[in-house]
Amino acid sequence: MYFFRKKDLNRPVSFNLKVMHFINAVAIIIFLAGLIFKFFQWYL
Repeated sequence: MYFFRKKDLNRPVSFNLKVMHFINAVAIIIFLAGLIFKFFQWYL
């Protein structure tokens, strides 16, 4: 499987891949913050 492979040290690190992971993490954090906000809005 792809997830259990070792990191290939010969492959260059892509700036686009780093940016994609950063944007993905920000989107997940904003989504979770929205869920928490809605939860408190509904139950308080």
